[in-house]
Amino acid sequence: MKARNFREIKGMPYTRRKYMGGVPGSRIVKFTMGNTSRKFDYAVELVNLRDGQIRHNAFEAARIAANRLLELKLGRENYKLKIVPFPHHVLREHKRINVAQADRFQEGMARAYGKPVGTAARVRRGSPIMIAEVPEEGVDIAKEALKRASDKFPLPCRVMVKQNN
Repeated sequence: MKARNFREIKGMPYTRRKYMGGVPGSRIVKFTMGNTSRKFDYAVELVNLRDGQIRHNAFEAARIAANRLLELKLGRENYKLKIVPFPHHVLREHKRINVAQADRFQEGMARAYGKPVGTAARVRRGSPIMIAEVPEEGVDIAKEALKRASDKFPLPCRVMVKQNN
């Protein structure tokens, strides 16, 4: 199935892993990167503009894109990058047969339940997806890094700059 099939929020969240078997692990390696102990002047946020779901592999692709630029331009000690939502919701897919003349077999079972194929985070409008904390001279670089990260997400996003107190 295509990733766009999992973009909209449909039904109740399917999160109780205790009762399901074979859920693939999350691809997200780290949720917080950079210098986590230092206080920074500015927080650059990637804010979601629509309700929807973001898959775990999209988070990992965005993390790699943003982290690579921040680390290259600012160095590892001059930023803190954080992914805010956690992919709890388990996505299910009814497997299809991929052989010749398989279209004859695909007609049964309307609304089939499906097997777990991945996880996604349900995000609401206006909630932050990623936060990059940087010193004043790194704001433009952080904006560019989060812009590159937003290209990996299926939902429209906006970059916002806030000054830390």
